[in-house]
Amino acid sequence: MKPAIAVFCSGQGTNLQAILNSCRRGSLRARVAVVVSDNARALALKRARKTGIPAVFVDPFAYRSREAFDRAAAAVAQKYKARLIVLAGFMRILSPWFVRKFRGRIVNVHPALLPAFPGARAVRDALAHGVRVTGVTVHFVDEKVDHGPIIAQQVVPIRSGDTEKTLLARIHRTEHRLYPRTLQKILESS
Repeated sequence: MKPAIAVFCSGQGTNLQAILNSCRRGSLRARVAVVVSDNARALALKRARKTGIPAVFVDPFAYRSREAFDRAAAAVAQKYKARLIVLAGFMRILSPWFVRKFRGRIVNVHPALLPAFPGARAVRDALAHGVRVTGVTVHFVDEKVDHGPIIAQQVVPIRSGDTEKTLLARIHRTEHRLYPRTLQKILESS
């Protein structure tokens, strides 16, 4: 049986879709067992349901602490026997408890060449700093934000006249190729 992954999303789910497409093509030999979101209106949940994948909303406001929320989300991942926790636009900071529980099994994609430009405004920050290149980083998650062992990176040049929208579109195309390919390598090596 193909290894199960749990994909955690907060929004559109374009990286989720790239993962689903790669699973369908067989270039990512895994199965998305569940999609978890902290946003009831996330398009990612609709994408999952459309393909018959369990889509679970875990309401962050229903819990007294970040760790309590994380324990609920962890229970969902464990229920579906997820080998990897794949963060794909998940906009919550995971608690130290969650990171310890799944250490070495939580993977994130970030729209910059870490350690440069961590945080939610990476594309805007790259443009504001006038750098000539940015890119995509896939990394294991640790207790710090946008930190942890880097698994793969790919450069995305910044073009003259780029806006946040045009640069982000090229970054997304890079993410959609790099992330599934990197997930496959992780699964092969573990």
